[in-house]
Amino acid sequence: MERPGAGGVDSNECENVSRKEEMSEEFEADTMNSLADMPFATIDIKDDCGIPDVPQRNLEKNKENERISKEQIKKRKKKRKDYQPNYFLSIPITNKEITRGIKILQNAIIEQDEQLTKAMISEGSFHLTLLVMQLLNEGEVHNGIDALWELKPFVEEILQGKDLTLPFEGVDTFGNQVGFVKLVEGDHVRLLLQIAEAAKRTFQEKGILAGESRSFKPHLTFMKLSKVPWLRKKGVKKIDPEFYEKFISHRFGEEVVHRIDLCSMLKKKQSNGYYHCESSIVIGDLGSPSSIVLQKYRKDIPSWPSGKKPIGILDLLNEALRRERMRLKSKVKQIKELLLKPETQAKIRRELLEGRSLNSSDQGSDVDFSTALA
Repeated sequence: MERPGAGGVDSNECENVSRKEEMSEEFEADTMNSLADMPFATIDIKDDCGIPDVPQRNLEKNKENERISKEQIKKRKKKRKDYQPNYFLSIPITNKEITRGIKILQNAIIEQDEQLTKAMISEGSFHLTLLVMQLLNEGEVHNGIDALWELKPFVEEILQGKDLTLPFEGVDTFGNQVGFVKLVEGDHVRLLLQIAEAAKRTFQEKGILAGESRSFKPHLTFMKLSKVPWLRKKGVKKIDPEFYEKFISHRFGEEVVHRIDLCSMLKKKQSNGYYHCESSIVIGDLGSPSSIVLQKYRKDIPSWPSGKKPIGILDLLNEALRRERMRLKSKVKQIKELLLKPETQAKIRRELLEGRSLNSSDQGSDVDFSTALA
């Protein structure tokens, strides 16, 4: 074997050079893949990376395009890196049969490993996530509320006046890290996917960063190992399938979707364990009087007074009626102001005098409109 510096080639040096080339190729491949996953990328990756394929005579133009492309890539990378969802659209799970079944499942797992107690999702937090998004300030939150209200007619169009019933059966995990109750396959999944897609489109059209690069898979989470990261140090790195094998085919029940909530991931939860809710839209019962009123005045309620965001149907109905009362009072005031104008009173007198005798017209002229309206 030849020594380094003696005219030969060091084998270690060759390995290092080869390794550097491999790392460079891997880095380039990773960059291309990450660009492909970006929801903001609207042009071809080859063009985005500034790879020239024009004649040499356009070299200067190519360099300028390459510089611009690199800046665009850098901005997109920063935008994607800064995208940390902090809000989401939630379908709350309220069927007691489902929540009771999940509690039995959780207790069965805890009996086999008490360390997993804190990995469990609290009963009040059970939900399906339709969409995640980033809302950084109050202005963007109000923008999100507007988008939620704009979503409602799309949901109604998709459901065509029918209930959306979600049956849950069986248990599975994501990479043995997140445990969830499975949604049974069926036409309801297609409808749910359509609603999720409509939500993503509606929020993005409002300029809101929303959605994920991975495909939407509706699921009901009941435990997460990420809630207790210290378990890894104790050797608990995955959810053992044996813990939930008795529930593989268990039927948990059905949830009829009755509302969609805009919730915060970070704000303090409600006393019942459910997430902080900014606003809601009611789904179903489209023929009820309250829903008819809400549909009629939906566009008139973009935000809520004093920072309060109603959740229940009564809150929504009361707010719609309050707005209508204010509108009517305003119209009555305008009518009074119009009637008190001299030219209006003169016109009314002229119309009253038509077809009457001179004496009758003289009596009619004595009417005091100001006193009557007061």
